Amino acid sequence: MITKDMKRKDKEFYELHIAGLTRQLQKFAVSDTLDIAAFILFGDVELAECCARELLKKVPEFDYIVTPEAKSIPLAYEMSKQSGKKYIVARKGVKVYMDNPEKVTVTSITTQREQTLYLGHEDGDLLTGKRVLIVDDVISTGESLRAVQLLVEKFGGEIVASCAPLAEGDSADRDDIVYLEKLPLFFK
Repeated sequence: MITKDMKRKDKEFYELHIAGLTRQLQKFAVSDTLDIAAFILFGDVELAECCARELLKKVPEFDYIVTPEAKSIPLAYEMSKQSGKKYIVARKGVKVYMDNPEKVTVTSITTQREQTLYLGHEDGDLLTGKRVLIVDDVISTGESLRAVQLLVEKFGGEIVASCAPLAEGDSADRDDIVYLEKLPLFFK
């Protein structure tokens, strides 16, 4: 068994305990001085189900879930399935079926570049006057979260909470988010 911060085949891992599960997260460099542990929900159905269940216990009542594309989609889907509430995806690009999309641009730690999120009126207008829960996979710098918040506000939605399974680094000190566990940053 690999324990916290051990190496396996020249790869470093961090052992995460979350929602009653244990996962080995591989570390990746984001700069010469900083590594992050990759939390990937894609393909891990058990992890998405358990995190969704635990987050739903902690968040207030809501009418819609809004999530940024792409890594948080399995979690938003599962929270939608368990709660019976619809989820909406803020897209990374404009699609032909989007009606007059609104956009917000941010810089995220994981993309390491400027990123634009879009939400069309076919989905955005549903949020007007409704209680909105914003769902992400990891909240780190808060830039992706802020972009989704701005999109929801453009459509007149009332944000009741922003949540993620993990709060990375200093974001765990924030009092405006709901999360399950803290994920450390790894400084070299």
